[in-house]
Amino acid sequence: GSEMCIRDRNERDMRRIFTLLILGFLFASGAGAQSYKFDFTSGKKVKDGYIKITSADRYDQAKGYGYDLCPSPDGKSKAPFFFSVAVPDGNYHVTAIVGSKRNAGETTLRGESRRLFYENVKTKKGELLPCSFTINKRDIHISDKEDVRIKPRERSKLNWDDKLTLEFNGDAPQLTELIIERVENVPTIFLCGNSTVVDQDNEPWASWGQMVPRFFTDSICFANYAESGESANTFIGAGRLKKALTQMKPGDYIFMEFGHNDQKQKGPGKGAFYSFMTSLKTFVDEARARGAQPVLVTPTQRRRFDENGKIENTHLDFPDAVRWLAEKENIPLIDLHAMTRVLYEAMGVEESKHAFVHYPANTYPGQDRPLADNTHFNPYGAYQIAKCVIEGMKKAGLPVVKFLRADYQGYNPSQPDNRDSFKWNDIPFTEVEKPDGN
Repeated sequence: GSEMCIRDRNERDMRRIFTLLILGFLFASGAGAQSYKFDFTSGKKVKDGYIKITSADRYDQAKGYGYDLCPSPDGKSKAPFFFSVAVPDGNYHVTAIVGSKRNAGETTLRGESRRLFYENVKTKKGELLPCSFTINKRDIHISDKEDVRIKPRERSKLNWDDKLTLEFNGDAPQLTELIIERVENVPTIFLCGNSTVVDQDNEPWASWGQMVPRFFTDSICFANYAESGESANTFIGAGRLKKALTQMKPGDYIFMEFGHNDQKQKGPGKGAFYSFMTSLKTFVDEARARGAQPVLVTPTQRRRFDENGKIENTHLDFPDAVRWLAEKENIPLIDLHAMTRVLYEAMGVEESKHAFVHYPANTYPGQDRPLADNTHFNPYGAYQIAKCVIEGMKKAGLPVVKFLRADYQGYNPSQPDNRDSFKWNDIPFTEVEKPDGN
């Protein structure tokens, strides 16, 4: 077993060295580690400074870019496709020119582990629309001597690899141009939390952290470090906070939503006002030392109703502890615990199932048993929670709300969006195992 670990580590280190050499070559040659421009049109002409992409351009490490994961688009299929570029850690401004001179289209843009940026962008035949956003890319390396200790299930996550991956989905996804540029001056919101916050890779799971970027302009960037099963202390212990701190700069934000898994920790010194407070205070102090603004978020409610159709509190005194720390340390608070109670009760006992992963057997490939999860959201539910978070940001007076897109209309948790008005195009990857934690 140890020999296999050493061999895996050596192979990974060799891949990393190889990737760094390729990136170094791209920097040195000006081929675009700071800036990439790709032309996806079918004609032979190429604009100055652009790289022409054909269906034969599959991603490989030597080239450093290309179609990835799924078959390349052939101009006829309306299936989703992915495009990856090897880039160093950091924030990248992306402009995707969607549409086609030949056909009408409808395109949804996501990045890395299903982070949503644009949804259902309709284009008429001949219409080309620019969609711009800023996306964070990272890998597991903290330093030459230390890596984030990710879980086995994370090893295939797009969030942790050496490349930036963009997803083009929708009823008829179309892409004409793609421009990717490194940016340094955009404020970043680091998200720290558990499975209710994480970027879920596979259908039908989703969390608010991967939905919230859709509502903001390219003047802000979200970096979602959350992971299923994490508590505040295990998040720190795995090196996740340390990794985030390597990218953090003055003017950034760090949102912390914990409690779901922390409440299960038993023993001397454990508890909401003991070890939990110590861990959260570590986040706060480390962020403030770097000129970043900490923001506390109370945990989302679980879907547990009493006989009167009211949500039962299952988080003990952890939400109160978060509120206490926010007041004591003068930290902005987003009371998601309170808002999600209102949301679920407004939906009701039966309708609220449609915000969570509740599906009959055989809804998804390989799903031979019903899914009935009362903690983890599906895309519709995650979308509603993301709007709750935004309303919490507004109530807390966070300056970043000035970067909300013009089409954000505000949200009232007591009046959830009609489920039938929400449209989500699945990716081809599914998972029937529930995320860690509960």
